[in-house]
Formats: sequence, C-alpha cells, structure tokens
Amino acid sequence: MRRAVLALAILAVSAFLLTAADVGLMPISPGLGALFVPGFAGAPATAKPFGSFSVPQHPHLAPDGSNSMHNDAYATDSYRGPGPLGHRPRVNSATYGVSECATLAFDRAGRLVGLCGGITGPRLKLIDPGSLRVLASQELPGRVLRAGVSPLEDLCGGAYFYLDEAGRAVVATTNRQIHVIEVSTSDMSLLHVYDLAYLVPQNDCLIALLPDWSGRIWFETSGGMVGAIDPSGAPGAAISLPGEAIANSFAVDETGGVFVVTDHALYRLEADAAGAPRITWRQAYDRGSRRKPGQLSHGSGTTPTLIGPDRVAITDNAEPRMNVLVYDRITGRPICGAPVFAPGASATDNSLVAVGNSLFVENNYGYTGPASTMFGSHSAPGVARVDVQGERCETVWTSQEVAPSSVPKASQATGLLYLYGKPPYGVVAAWTLTAIDMHTGKTAFRVLTGTGMPWNNHYSAIALGPNGCAYAATLTGLVRICDTA
Repeated sequence: MRRAVLALAILAVSAFLLTAADVGLMPISPGLGALFVPGFAGAPATAKPFGSFSVPQHPHLAPDGSNSMHNDAYATDSYRGPGPLGHRPRVNSATYGVSECATLAFDRAGRLVGLCGGITGPRLKLIDPGSLRVLASQELPGRVLRAGVSPLEDLCGGAYFYLDEAGRAVVATTNRQIHVIEVSTSDMSLLHVYDLAYLVPQNDCLIALLPDWSGRIWFETSGGMVGAIDPSGAPGAAISLPGEAIANSFAVDETGGVFVVTDHALYRLEADAAGAPRITWRQAYDRGSRRKPGQLSHGSGTTPTLIGPDRVAITDNAEPRMNVLVYDRITGRPICGAPVFAPGASATDNSLVAVGNSLFVENNYGYTGPASTMFGSHSAPGVARVDVQGERCETVWTSQEVAPSSVPKASQATGLLYLYGKPPYGVVAAWTLTAIDMHTGKTAFRVLTGTGMPWNNHYSAIALGPNGCAYAATLTGLVRICDTA
C-alpha cells in the first residue's frame, strides 16, 4: 500500500513539474556560481540618445520594434524606445523545460509572442510580460531531424516568424508550410495554412519569411530557394540559387526590394509583373576557406541590414579578419568595407545593428554550442562600431566584451547597446545583460542573470519591451531585466 501511495505521489509531483515547466510557473535555477559573481557591475547609466534615420512603417507588419526578430522591415535591430539604465535592476525568469524562444515579438497589449523550439519541435507561445507565465500556446509541426545537421544548429521552421498588421503570427513551419495564427487575449487558433510542397522540394526546408510592401509573403529555404506567394490564393513562384545555401533571414524595403544573403553572395530581388521573384543584382563576397567556429554556415552570418534610404550592409567571412561591407541598395555597387576584430579570430552569426550611420557588430568566433561556454570557457571577445561616412567605412571603437551568440539590440532613447554576455569570472559560467555606451564603446553596466548552461541564450535575440524591460531567451526559458528606480 505504501509503495502504491509513494508511486502515486511521485507521479503527481512529476506531472506537476512538467505542467509547471510547460506554463512557466518556476524560475530558472540561478546556479551555485551565482554565489561567487556580483549581481551588478558598473554604474547606472544616464540616457544619452543616439539619433537615427527613420524606418518606414511596413503596411503589412505590426508596429516597428514589435513585429519580428530584427524589429522592422529593414532588420535594424534598433528600438526608438528605452531599455534598462541599470537603476536597481530586477531579474526574474521562468523555465519552460528544454525550450528556447529564439524569436520574440510583442502584441498590441504588450504581451510577448515567442516561437519556442523544444526537443520535439516548436510551439508558438503567448507570454505575460511581467510574470513570464505562458498564457496560451499553439502546437506546430514537429521537428524533422536532418542528416548531418545538429538540432541545436538547425534553423528549419523553428527560428523565424512575424506579426502582421492585424497582429496575427505568420510562421514558417518544419513541414514546408506557412501557418497564420490568430493571437487573441487568452488563446491562439490556426486561421490558415499555405502549403508550399508544390514549390519546395521534400529534402529542403523553410528558413525565414517576410511580406513585401505589396503584401506578398516571401520565403527562403536552406537549399537556396527564394519564393513568394499571394495571400489571395494565386499560385506562388520560386527561383533557385544553384550551389548556394541560406542560413539567415532577409530584409525588405519600400521599393519592392528583397535583400537575401547566401553563403556566396548578397542579392536584391523583386517581384516581376506576374508576382514571381526575379534577381535585380548579385554581389559575391569573400566567403573564406572554411566555416569558422561561431557560424552556422560557410559564409556570411548576417541578415542583410538596410541603412537609411539607399544602403545595405552585411559581413563577409574573409581571413584573417572579417569585414563589414556596405553596398548601394539600388545598383548593388560596393561602397566601402572595414575589417573588424583580431586576425584569425573574427566571425559573427548575428545581424548587424544599424543606428544612424553607425553599424554595430558582435564577435562570435569560437562559439560552437553550449559545451563551448561551460565553466570558464568563452568565445573570442569583441563588439565594434563601424561608421559609414560618405564612401568610407571606419571602425570607431572596439570593446573587449564577450557575447558568444546573442542577437544584440540598441536603444536610441538610452544610447545603449544591449548584449547577452559571458564575462570571464574564473571557472564560473556567468551570463549577463551587458550594456555598452554606443557613443564611446565603454561598458556601462552588467546585470547577472544566472550561471551555468541553462542560462546560455544560444543565438536567440534580446528584445526590448514597450515597458522598457529587456528580455532574453535561454536554452531553458526566458529572463526579464527591468529597472525598479
């Protein structure tokens, strides 16, 4: 009898823990290392606004700053509003089990919408911005294991989505479909499915998607295919970029341009009179001789970033140093470039951040997965600011902060660049929200989030909420950092 009671108790506790993790009832454990690392380093910052160009609001996206991983159609990764200034910051977290919400957006009520990848596959989650509890979720097609691709590095149908002008989530799935999901006050529901099996081969998969200014939904695939569909139901079309692969998202502008980077070249595409994709220009870049540690492909690791009215920027994969490259958006003409970081130790697999005529780039060289940052191990240091002055690119400053794989974000209001960092603290794997003064390159402050592998953010993006808080996904949940004074 006692054994039966004990077994029932164990089952009940197990069920509770699984449920608690699924809805975010429990925090992520801070780890024993938190006893040996300061909770705050530096000093509270004073806001020093950093002016920028105006990004036109996309007519088929939710408001800028809330619609996608890279914030807007230009993929600037920049917010007009504030982030934390380090005034008595408070950290709270929620664990969702082994589940990372790589892309975060915000609905009209300021709640988070996250595309969260787990062991069995991705889910779309609606998350309370304060408690981080899961309010609703929508199951998506399960994970498809691909030969030769680590699940921790597979971008197929589990990394990118966007919120459209009606607040609906438009998601690329693992089974070559696009799902349109209604996000209501307390629920999610599948509204429509676009099946792309007639365009995308079975051995290929969707990476990212965005609408153009006319409302067509563009998509790209791992195997180097770029396509577009008309939401009204007309047949879609796609073109292949032979011998090239895609491992990043893309950007769009008001001229109808769609800017895609492959592991060989940067492209501008647009729709022809029939709505089918056509290439308007192609610029090859130096892809180097290898896939560097810290990148997911043998080529550029950046989503194209649009600057002002007429320029686009990426990084290459050159040796001995990676370059930030700037091109004319209309003609594809190379304008300028600047090498960054130390020789033999420069790579990035995250988008550039564009604020004004400045581009901010993070060094991910040496990050090869969660094991590479265990205990005192870390990736190569480096965060740099490159300014575009007329026809010249110039590196203004380089910080020695370590940010293994985060998608950094900028606040124009505070003048701070936010990273998810791993500063050296002996053998302790400490993870922090790190704020850098964009004007000077000096570190303003660091806020400890936690220690150990559960706090690794593994290529996910920082997000700044309409409440001024910073959010970062980790391998096991979500963390929130807010000023309290």
